[in-house]
Amino acid sequence: MSETCVVASGLSFSWPDDTPVFDGLSFTVPSGRTGLVAPNGAGKSTLLKLIAGVLRPAAGSVTVDGVLGYLPQDLPLTGEPTVAEVLGVAPVLRALAAVESGDVAEEHFTTIGNDWDVEERTRAQLDRLGLGDLALDRRLHTLSGGQVVSLGLAAQLLKRPDVLLLDEPTNNLDLDARHQLYAVLDDWHGCLLVVSHDRALLDRVDRIAEIEGGEVRFYGGNFTEYERAVEAAREVAEKNIRTVEQELKREKREMQQARERAARRAGNAARNLGSAGLPRIFAGTMKRNAQESAGKASGTHAARVGAAKARLDEAERALRDEQQIALELPQTAVPAGRTLFLGERLRAALGGRELFAGEGADLAIRGPERIALTGPNGAGKSTLLRIVHGDLEPDSGEVKRADGRIAYLSQRLDLLDGDLTVAGNLAEFAPAMPPAERMNLLARFLFRGARAHLPVGVLSGGERLRATLACVLFADPAPQLLLLDEPTNNLDLLSTARLERALNAYQGAFVVVSHDECFLAEIGIDRRLRLEHGRLLEAATS
Repeated sequence: MSETCVVASGLSFSWPDDTPVFDGLSFTVPSGRTGLVAPNGAGKSTLLKLIAGVLRPAAGSVTVDGVLGYLPQDLPLTGEPTVAEVLGVAPVLRALAAVESGDVAEEHFTTIGNDWDVEERTRAQLDRLGLGDLALDRRLHTLSGGQVVSLGLAAQLLKRPDVLLLDEPTNNLDLDARHQLYAVLDDWHGCLLVVSHDRALLDRVDRIAEIEGGEVRFYGGNFTEYERAVEAAREVAEKNIRTVEQELKREKREMQQARERAARRAGNAARNLGSAGLPRIFAGTMKRNAQESAGKASGTHAARVGAAKARLDEAERALRDEQQIALELPQTAVPAGRTLFLGERLRAALGGRELFAGEGADLAIRGPERIALTGPNGAGKSTLLRIVHGDLEPDSGEVKRADGRIAYLSQRLDLLDGDLTVAGNLAEFAPAMPPAERMNLLARFLFRGARAHLPVGVLSGGERLRATLACVLFADPAPQLLLLDEPTNNLDLLSTARLERALNAYQGAFVVVSHDECFLAEIGIDRRLRLEHGRLLEAATS
């Protein structure tokens, strides 16, 4: 395989409503591991689909060197296909079974080709991804979301691809499954292009490709090094802006001073000519000459001011627009040691399966604790959050909640009314807040002007999260206990950083379900609980 694995030339693509996504985009992806980053809506998934041939560009071309494997983000989570059918090995397994039973028809050998070891390779690949116990005849609808993602990756790896495209491969994966994915990709020797908001994964790549300003820019090194490079560029851009602003002020000041000097000279010349008794025609000529000289000087200074303004515009364009949420939330403060929730001997079942073993689960949440709730997919983490919130009653056990509001942000972010505007939803949550104060608050959550009057139903994932946080954190009364279920799923890295800042300003207690260790480290977790095999146990904080 060559050093270049993907070449895009003059790539253009628009949505059916003629909204442009790419216009004349050209780039080359070298061999090795490349992480593709950009804000939500910038076209990361669209670009992968164009490379994979799922979408056709309006203009330009994409060339892929070698066999291509592609794992999309929107995998089907239900259906009747078997594991073997999803993996694409069912026909070969049937042919092998026929040959072993004595059927030597030529069509079976044609189907098998060189894949006599397909079952061994399949089992080995499933085992590497933590799916070693999956029966090949098991149906897709019986698998968890995380198992479906791992199964989809196994199907692509069994193709033995030269180029592998992965779109958010860690979505729905628990921590163990993520680590198994990391290990598989660490051993990858082909060309990998991965879209992800998982910083632990992006720190394992060789380079970062960023979609910015209609171009793909490459940065050597992993995501941490990319962040350093971006921050260094930002500091340079800010310094350049300050320098050019001072230069513009100086040029404006010098232009004004030049005009004042010219006006004084013209006035002095007129008085001197009058007192000297010179002929009128000669005096007029001298006056015109003075005016022309002043005009040239003024034009020179105006040109300098214009050039300084152009340099300022260029410097401001070089500064990334990464607005930050600014919050102060003293009304959410909780006294240390106050018991917000107490559950004893909690028992619950899901789909006929007991979630909490033995005598049930015990959980106490006190004071301004920051709790991370972890555990494998399907262990019952979301069910436990719903019991804490109160929208699901346990089958048995005792529950006590302190007075005060508990806010719950589910994975679906469905707390708000999708038909109401952002401002309308905030009015529902905080009816006593004056309208002007509501608009000022939404501006702090980056909903300025017309953005505050958009229906929630049309917002992106990151915008919907910001709107939900604004409504939840400033509701009347303010919540003293916040429950978050996989809040970073499908958020871009900038939106995740904004969420981190919002949670760090929050002064109440929260419980967050997340498999993103980088995110948990940023929000100051001081207590960890792990739910596994029906038992809720304290885990060591890192």
